[in-house]
Amino acid sequence: MKIAAALALALVAAPAWSASVTRAPYGTTKAGEPVEQVTLTNDRGMSVKVIAYGAIVTDIVVPDARGRKANVALGFGSLADYEAKNGDYAFGAVMGRYAGRIARARFALDGREIKLIPNDGPNALHGGPGGLFTKVWRIMPFRDGRTVGATLSYISPDGEQGFPGRLDIKVTYSLEPDNALRIDYEARSDKPTILNLTNHSYFNLAGAGSGTVRGHRLQIFTDRLMESDSGGIPTGGFIPVAGTPFDFRQPRTIESMIDRPHPQMEGRRGFNHSWVLPMEGRLQLAARLADPGSGRQLDVLTTEPSLTVYTGNWFSGRDAGAQGAIYRPHDGVALEAQHLSDSPNRPEFPTTLLKPGQVFHSTTIYRFSVTGTG
Repeated sequence: MKIAAALALALVAAPAWSASVTRAPYGTTKAGEPVEQVTLTNDRGMSVKVIAYGAIVTDIVVPDARGRKANVALGFGSLADYEAKNGDYAFGAVMGRYAGRIARARFALDGREIKLIPNDGPNALHGGPGGLFTKVWRIMPFRDGRTVGATLSYISPDGEQGFPGRLDIKVTYSLEPDNALRIDYEARSDKPTILNLTNHSYFNLAGAGSGTVRGHRLQIFTDRLMESDSGGIPTGGFIPVAGTPFDFRQPRTIESMIDRPHPQMEGRRGFNHSWVLPMEGRLQLAARLADPGSGRQLDVLTTEPSLTVYTGNWFSGRDAGAQGAIYRPHDGVALEAQHLSDSPNRPEFPTTLLKPGQVFHSTTIYRFSVTGTG
């Protein structure tokens, strides 16, 4: 009887495990391709939704300091809106083949000039038109102990966006028990090519559609900024952040820095800049974002050598998100871990070259917690 009672007590005391992964239809593209959505849920109140179109993270639901849940990822409410409007926003999508900008939409590879299609003045932004965020990926959910996730795969044909090589890409989203969304990138090419991938989620820790993020506190764990011209193309120089609007070495509100004058701020309407991280290729803490009102906090860890911070400066103020609210400038902040812009034309930057037989690997983690001050 004592043994039975002890077993019963142990069963009652054991924490409930409710981690799950489910899949469901999300709609059909204009071209007639079916799109699925996978929902990942852990046992600590966090859930993530991903769709096959663009490998887009549509929802990241996390509790605040009082246990109240909200979606903190900006996005649209339908596949039709993602198809029609996400070219202007790239909400939640995997960007590539080359995230960031390539000057004059061209670069040299093995002595041959590769020409891309300009879509940002004379430059190619995120590789040019028809990027990965417009493709339907194959989606495979999985479960590994208390971690649930989905691996999305896409084969980019030789010459897509102008890039050489048939590129086999896999992106794995894993929702871990500590309320972390881990993103692992893997790619192989059959020809020498260049590659730079990132996730383009925008965050508002008070809840998507709740208004501005200017009151969020941001900390970036580096003392250097990549200098760029008015078109966002690197000059090759790095700027010490001390005494500038880019000094987030200590936590500061975005509001306190975003309107300060500086030559690098001219014409940008806010932050759209890349902070240079230690170029070591190991997973490290890059940034911390916190919302004092809700108590939600987000840590960004990455193996990448830079973090681009974009505060939605060019949101049109006309398009409504999934919550029905109009998204206006500074209503979200993207924290894009990636290689530096224009690296193919900057041999002094960490290389983005991928050769046959090599495997591209990159990891970024978005870890959520609460500070208890909400």
